[in-house]
Amino acid sequence: MTENTQQQTAPTTELPTQYAPAEVEGPLYERWVERGYFEADAKSEKPPYTIVIPPPNVTGSLHLGHAFEHTLIDALTRRKRMQGYETLWQPGMDHAGIATQNVVERELAKEGKSRHDLGREAFVERVWQWKAESGGQISGQMKRLGDGVAWSRERFTMDEGLSQAVQTIFKKLYDDELIYRAERIINWCPRCLTAISDIEVEYQDDDGELVSIRYGEGEDSLVVATTRAETMLGDTAVAVHPDDERYRHLVGKRIKLPLTDRTIPVVADTHVDPEFGTGAVKVTPAHDPNDFEIGRRHDLPNLAVMDERAVITAHGPFQGLDRLEARSAIVAALRAEGRIVAEKRPYTHSVGHCSRCKTTIEPRLSMQWWVKVGPLAKAAGDAVRDGKVTIHPQEMEKRYFDWVDNLHDWCISRQLWWGHRIPVWYGPNGEVVCVGPDEQPPAGEGWHQDTDVLDTWFSSGLWPFSTLGWPERTESLEKFYPNSVLLTGYDILFFWVARMMMFGLYAMDGTPPFHTIALHGMVRDQNGKKMSKSFGNVVNPLDWMDAYGSDAVRFTLARGANPGVDVPIGEEWVQASSKFANKIWNATRFALMNGATVEGELPDPSEMSATDRWILSRLNKTVAEVDAFYDDYQFSKLSDALYHFAWDEVFDWYVELSKTTFFAGGDGARVSGRVLGEVLDVMLRLLHPVVPFVTETLWTTLTGGESVVIADWPKDSGFRDAAAEQEIALVQRVVTEVRRFRKEQGLQDAQKVPARLELDGTALAPHEPAIRQILRLQPEGEGFSATASLPVAGATVALDLSGTIDVEAERKRLTKDLAAAEKEKAQANGKLGNEAFLAKAPDNVVEKIRTRLAKADEDIARIQAQLANLPQA
Repeated sequence: MTENTQQQTAPTTELPTQYAPAEVEGPLYERWVERGYFEADAKSEKPPYTIVIPPPNVTGSLHLGHAFEHTLIDALTRRKRMQGYETLWQPGMDHAGIATQNVVERELAKEGKSRHDLGREAFVERVWQWKAESGGQISGQMKRLGDGVAWSRERFTMDEGLSQAVQTIFKKLYDDELIYRAERIINWCPRCLTAISDIEVEYQDDDGELVSIRYGEGEDSLVVATTRAETMLGDTAVAVHPDDERYRHLVGKRIKLPLTDRTIPVVADTHVDPEFGTGAVKVTPAHDPNDFEIGRRHDLPNLAVMDERAVITAHGPFQGLDRLEARSAIVAALRAEGRIVAEKRPYTHSVGHCSRCKTTIEPRLSMQWWVKVGPLAKAAGDAVRDGKVTIHPQEMEKRYFDWVDNLHDWCISRQLWWGHRIPVWYGPNGEVVCVGPDEQPPAGEGWHQDTDVLDTWFSSGLWPFSTLGWPERTESLEKFYPNSVLLTGYDILFFWVARMMMFGLYAMDGTPPFHTIALHGMVRDQNGKKMSKSFGNVVNPLDWMDAYGSDAVRFTLARGANPGVDVPIGEEWVQASSKFANKIWNATRFALMNGATVEGELPDPSEMSATDRWILSRLNKTVAEVDAFYDDYQFSKLSDALYHFAWDEVFDWYVELSKTTFFAGGDGARVSGRVLGEVLDVMLRLLHPVVPFVTETLWTTLTGGESVVIADWPKDSGFRDAAAEQEIALVQRVVTEVRRFRKEQGLQDAQKVPARLELDGTALAPHEPAIRQILRLQPEGEGFSATASLPVAGATVALDLSGTIDVEAERKRLTKDLAAAEKEKAQANGKLGNEAFLAKAPDNVVEKIRTRLAKADEDIARIQAQLANLPQA
C-alpha cells in the first residue's frame, strides 16, 4: 500500500446519517479552487501532464456529451495529479462564429433591427457585450460537474493572445504559399449568408422529387435525372462515361438545353457511373462540387444561376423566384413541353442542412480563401504512421488515414462579422498585402481590409499551443507542449483533430500537438438511439445532477465508456449510481463507527486473519487492474472493477465476515479495524477521479488528510495471498449455497434457523462464527432435528426446518411444479421427435423448442433436489 504523505489531523468518525450531494458538492468545489489544487505551475520540476478541453461554444450550455467527455478527462487528470504530475487541464471557450452571430442577430431582430443597421464595428461591439453578460454559462455548469480545470488559465479564441496566434500562423502559411484565394464550390447557407464547413452540415433524409428530363432532339437526345431541377438553368454540359456505347455517337456534339436558347456539349468523363440511372448526368459546375471538377477537366464555363439567398438570377420567366418555387415552375414548364420522361414523388434522399438554422445547404461557386492542405495533411498522416502519435483505439487509425490521405483544400473564409478578420488588405491598383501581428497595415486612399472572417476551426486548430502563449516561447509552452493526450469524440476526428495535427506539426517544428489521441463514442439514450430534440429524448444533465448528485451522473457515464463505442444512458442507471454513492457513504460510516482507522502501521500479515489477508490481496489486485485499465483508457472496465470491489468484496463480504471480530473486540478487532481503514483509504483514493465529491468527504473524515485531490495515488504493494483467497472462496461457496437453499425454501433473510455446521478438518472451521452471523444460523439446542443436510465445500450444513416452514404445503407446491415441468419436457420431446414437424418448422422455432426442453430439464433437477431436501414426515 502507499502511505499518504499529506499532513494529517486526528480523524473524526462523525458523518451525517445520510449523504446529501446538494449540500456537499458546491462548497467542496469552491474549496478546491480557492486552494489552487487545479492550477499548473510551469516552473515545477514535476513531469508535465497536459490535456486541453475541447473548447465548448460560448453560446453553449452543458449537455450530456459535454458531461461525458469532461468526466473522462477529469478522471485522467485527477489521477495524474495524485501520481505526482504537474497537471494542466486547459480550459477555455470557442467564439463560435456563426452560432454567436445568430444569437445576437436574433436579439436585434426583437428590436426590429439587423446587423446592417448597426454597422460592422457597432455590431461586433454588441457581440462582445453579449459575451460579457450572457456568454459562457457553461463555465458554471462545468464547476457543478466537478471539472478540475486551471481556471486562472482560461482562454477564449478571440482574446488578444489567441488573436495574435491566428494572425501569425495565417501570415506564415500565406508567405509559404499554403494559403490562397480562389473560386471554388463551397457549402453555402442562404439563411446565414456564409460559407460553412463540412462539420456544420447536418445530413438528413428528406422527401423530394426525382425527375427524368430529355435533353436534345430525336437521335441526338438523352435523358438525365435530377432532384434539383432548378439548377438545369446553369447546365453547361451533359457527361457520359467514355466506354458507354449508348452515347459514343453523341460525345463531342452539342444538344439543345430545354427552356433556354443555349446548346451544351456532351462530354466523356470517367467520373460518370454508366450503371447508375441512364448513365448520363447533367453538369452544373457552379452549383455542384462534382460537376465543378468535371467542368475543370473539360474547360466548361461556370454559370451561376442563383444569388446568395438562393434566388434565381438567370434571365427568363424564372428570374426572381426562390429555388424551391423555381423547381416547381421549371418542372411544370418541362412537362408542358413534353420533356419529362418520369417523375418519382416522394423521393427520399440525403440532403445537407445548416446545423445552425436548419436551412437546406446550397452548393455554390464562390471566391474564398483556402488552405493548401496537401503537405500539411501528409505530415499529419506520417506522424501517426511513424509512431509519434498513437490513436486509441487502434482500429480508428484507418478512418484517420482515409481522411487525411484524401483531404481536399480547406475553405477557411466565412462571410460573417464576428470572428478573426482575414489579415489581408487590397490596394487601389490590385495590390494584395498580408499583414502579420507586428506589422502596420497599408494606409491611404483606396486601401481596404478583406471583409471575411476565418472559419472557427482555424483558431481552434491552434488550441494546444496558442493557449500556452505561442508564438512567444513561454515557460508554459516549454513545459506543457506537446499535450500528453487528446481525449475527444470520434465524430470530430476529421475536423478538429486533423486540423490540430496539421497546425501543430507546422507551427511547432514537426512536434505533434499530443502523444495520444484517445477517441470515445457518442452518448445515446437507453435504447441506443441518438439524442435529438425531434426524438424527444434529449436529457439535461443538470436535472440529473439536481436529483441524484454529480457523482452519480459521472459514475454512470464513466461506467458506459468503452473506447470508440457509443454510450447508452438512462435515468435508472443514474439512480443505480446514486445508490452506489449512498452505499459507499453508509458502509464507510458503519466502518468508522466500528473501528476502521488509518492510525499506526499496518499490522504484520502474521497477525491478520485469513479474511484480513484476503481483502488486502484483493485490494492490491484491484489497484493493478485499475492502473492497467486507466493506461488503456478503459473507463468502463475500471469503473466496473471499482464498483464490484467496493460493493461486493469490501461491503458485502469483508465487512460482513468481520462483524463477529469487531463485536468480539480485542486484538482481532484492532487488527481488522486497521486493515479495514487501509482498504477504505486506498479504495476511496481509487474511486476519487470518477466520483470526487463523496470520496473527498469520506476520505478526509477517515484520514484527517487535507484533501484526497492531492493525496498520493495508490500503488500495488505486490502483496498477494493465494491461500487466503482460496480459503475465503470456500466460505463464499458455503454462504452462497445456503442462501440459495433458504431462498428456495421461502425463508426470509432475517429468519433464524437452527443449524449444525460440520466444518472440522476444513479451512472453514475458523469462520464458523462469521458464517452463522451472515446466514442467521442459531446453535443446535435441545431437540435439534437435521431435517435438511447440505454438503458443500468439503463440509456439511445441517438445518432444522421443522419449525420454520409448512412441510406438507411446500411438498404439494413443489410436486405440482414438478408435474408442470415434466409435462413441458414431454411436449418439447414430442415435437423434437416428430420428423414431419422438424422438416417444416423454421430454424428459429426449432431452436426455441430446444431451449424450452433445456429449461424444463433444469427445472426438474432443481425441484427434485428441493423435494429431497425437505424434512421427512
